[in-house]
Amino acid sequence: MQPQAKETGDSAALDGTVDRTRRGSAMPSISVSDAEGKDLALASLKGQPVLINLWATWCAPCVAELPALNRLAEKRGKSLRIVTVSQDMAKLETVTPFLKPKAPLLEPWLDPEGELGTFYDVTVLPTSIYYDAQGREVWRYVGPLEWDRDKAAALLAETV
Repeated sequence: MQPQAKETGDSAALDGTVDRTRRGSAMPSISVSDAEGKDLALASLKGQPVLINLWATWCAPCVAELPALNRLAEKRGKSLRIVTVSQDMAKLETVTPFLKPKAPLLEPWLDPEGELGTFYDVTVLPTSIYYDAQGREVWRYVGPLEWDRDKAAALLAETV
């Protein structure tokens, strides 16, 4: 079941669960694309920690967490690569104008074949997967999170 965002503006409304059952797994050899058709091979991102965030424009909790992800990018953008991958069936021509006003520092990527959702066995959006600099999974966060708060900072300090 999809979590519902509360309209209270209270950051406590953004909460999910941590899953460490796949800790140490390698980053997938899957590519995502941008509006210009440029591909990004996820496995090529080794060398710094990576946070992959699967989201959709129709997902209220996903949209609610975008500003916090943007603030995280502002604070940690040089030391943490944040890859937001839309799970929308729409093309990036739709996703990009939706994302940019809400989170201008985040790059809009699309998973046109739904490979990531299948690879990660995602049943709830948003789902975020954190990899260390060696490309090994540290944890998955299922549900929304205030990415610029203490809880997220403690999680992002973890390594394999």
